[in-house]
Amino acid sequence: MSEHVSPEAAEQLVQDVSAWYAQQIMTERRAAVPDAGRLETLKSQLAACAADREALQDAAPEEVAQIAARYATLSKELKGE
Repeated sequence: MSEHVSPEAAEQLVQDVSAWYAQQIMTERRAAVPDAGRLETLKSQLAACAADREALQDAAPEEVAQIAARYATLSKELKGE
């Protein structure tokens, strides 16, 4: 990820990961026997995404780049790439 990343691009990366967590939460809740531990982990990760989206509102360019890089990597990991 380049040093110069727009806050909008970083927010889109965070949103993509948030959507993945939200989908996993819905899937887990619909399971015949939902895994409470996994649900809590997913909810915690979704909350972290929300906090990072909030942080982007006032983030310096370096922090925007760090968040974007972290979420780009996380997105690839979640998608099995």
